[in-house]
Amino acid sequence: MFFKLLKDALKIKNVRSKIFFTLFIILVFRIGTHITVPGINAKNLGQLSDLPFLNMLNLVSGNALGNFSVFSMGVSPYITASIIVQLLQMDIVPRFVEWSKQGEVGRRKLNQATRYISLVFAFVQSIGIAYGFNTLSSVGIVATPNLQTYLLIGALLTTGSMIVTWLGEQITDKGFGNGISMIIFAGIISSIPNTVRTIYEDYFVNIRASELNHSFIVVGILVLATLAVIFFTTFVQQAEYKIPIQYTKLSQGAPTSSYLPLKVNPAGVIPVIFASSITTIPSTVIPFFQNGRDIPWLTALQNLLNYQTPSGMFVYALLIVLFSFFYTFVQVNPGKTAENLQKNSSYIPSVRPGRETEEYMSSLLKKLATVGSVFLAFVSLSPIAAQQWLNLSSSVALGGTSLLILISTGIEGMKQLEGYLLKRQYVGFMNTADIS
Repeated sequence: MFFKLLKDALKIKNVRSKIFFTLFIILVFRIGTHITVPGINAKNLGQLSDLPFLNMLNLVSGNALGNFSVFSMGVSPYITASIIVQLLQMDIVPRFVEWSKQGEVGRRKLNQATRYISLVFAFVQSIGIAYGFNTLSSVGIVATPNLQTYLLIGALLTTGSMIVTWLGEQITDKGFGNGISMIIFAGIISSIPNTVRTIYEDYFVNIRASELNHSFIVVGILVLATLAVIFFTTFVQQAEYKIPIQYTKLSQGAPTSSYLPLKVNPAGVIPVIFASSITTIPSTVIPFFQNGRDIPWLTALQNLLNYQTPSGMFVYALLIVLFSFFYTFVQVNPGKTAENLQKNSSYIPSVRPGRETEEYMSSLLKKLATVGSVFLAFVSLSPIAAQQWLNLSSSVALGGTSLLILISTGIEGMKQLEGYLLKRQYVGFMNTADIS
């Protein structure tokens, strides 16, 4: 179905241009992920694979951090800044609240504020990562660890992060799909061959003949679990709750009733991306304060927030739940929904328009957010728990999170392609009608 949809979409010149433009931007991003930052000992980068939080950082950076490339920060600072700006719009900063009500002009101002905040986050986090990795690695990865070198690395990584954010915006404006999601999507896709190779080496290379059957069983379970997660995630991501709608004023040809569709997981995969970005902050900031010393309470805090520990998994799950509720109400505003229904002379049966409709929508969204957050936390944490408890390969630790992002981005991409095809058919029908 997907390949047929893609084939039909490629026949449309405008859609074909969008897809090729997106592929070109992704190619530029992938080239940048292999350009190592000056001042880094490239031969010592292999030691980074032993750091427990590298997989989490690589998830958001598109596997660029493993090479310590100019794009190592990826879109992580921008995502963190977006969270802050959205929080500040909730009656915290009056100017941000005012901008949120100004339509397109206000949106541009908020985007500009997001860029400035992400610039600060990128610079601080860049220096923290460089200093932390150099401190935690047994052999320093920074050639000459002094203030000038760290400032240079911070400036280069910050510039790279801004470029990646700009590339994502170009995809959103001129290409296909959401730019930020496509950047992360491309990074995860590029890491699949390496994941398959790692699993092969862990379970089929340099093992005794007596362990071969065990390896086949474990890999078979991993394949079945992956297929189950794909099916389960696809089902939940496409599931909808339909709210019946009645109309009081009918125009000619208008329906007497309809429905308002709400996704069972209204927040999508954004809470997982948010939680991943926030989880990486302590791991990059704490080593900077330790300054090569063993400070017990900072070490304990770092272990507490490490997603590979039970406490870290709990914090990760809690962040996913909190962001699920937050982003659900960002995506679907109960007050605006009730207002729009009233303006369109429509209502929900057995619910009074206005305040009662808003309360009904709020109650319903809380229930859907609960289901969505439990689903996201379960899919994200199951592979991490399996890796810890069953002693599986570290390459499966973030498999659930990666699959969530891949499937969600793929579903949105298919819906966008279907929208392009429907639009073309509609325009073609109107042109035919005009000719006749």
